[in-house]
Amino acid sequence: MATEQPDRRTWQRPTAFYNHYVKWAVYAIITVFLLWSVWDMRISPARVVQGWGSAVGLITGMFPPEFTAFKMDLLIEGMIESVAMSVVATIIGVIISIPVAFMAAENIAPEPVYWVGRGIITVSRAFHELIIAIIAVKAVGIGALAGVIALSYKTIGFFAKLLAEEIEDIDSGQMEATEATGANRIQTMLFGVVPQVMPRIVGLTIYRWDINIRHSTIVGIVGAGGIGATLLNSFDQYDYDFFLTIIIAIIAIVMIGELISTYVRGRIQ
Repeated sequence: MATEQPDRRTWQRPTAFYNHYVKWAVYAIITVFLLWSVWDMRISPARVVQGWGSAVGLITGMFPPEFTAFKMDLLIEGMIESVAMSVVATIIGVIISIPVAFMAAENIAPEPVYWVGRGIITVSRAFHELIIAIIAVKAVGIGALAGVIALSYKTIGFFAKLLAEEIEDIDSGQMEATEATGANRIQTMLFGVVPQVMPRIVGLTIYRWDINIRHSTIVGIVGAGGIGATLLNSFDQYDYDFFLTIIIAIIAIVMIGELISTYVRGRIQ
């Protein structure tokens, strides 16, 4: 008797688990870990109630935001410094990142060079910009220079990693055609690789600048220049209405940066 063949038209939901036992075991582990994390944080109902009352007092103290002439001067000065830091850090970081990305592209770099490039990217990605900003403040002092160092450092790990992956996906036929004309290694890179990844370089540069604008407001909290220092001072002095003014200004700058980034990326695609 012929066996009944399964209907191939029957749809089955795709799953990452090869059987139900593994699926429910993973769900159980996740649930236990979540419950343990909540217990380990020692969050008590009394603390939640106390925090809620403090939050209401904080929000009440923020309104209305302060727009006095003296405070606006501080605000404008800090925001200009933050934007300048983001621009300088992006330029420096991209200039350093491009050769690192070529070093970290497996399809064009010798193996020892490849591992050096990947090592540089890994080290750059291993530390948060606040940690680098603290180290930079200790090294060069309080101010925008420390912020530029921190943002440039983080730009390398982000930019070089994504650009290296883009280089690894290029059409090797263009490289071979360039080499067939008698071009040396540098000429092959300039005319066989760079034209293929140039739109990606421009797009990543704009995207990273957009990120650096946001991060420039954070590193100032540890003394690395920008509006972050003004933000922290207003909070420490219980000047919550001016604190809200700074938050509004940061949101506005980030939105403007996002609009510019979106427009430029749309033009180059």
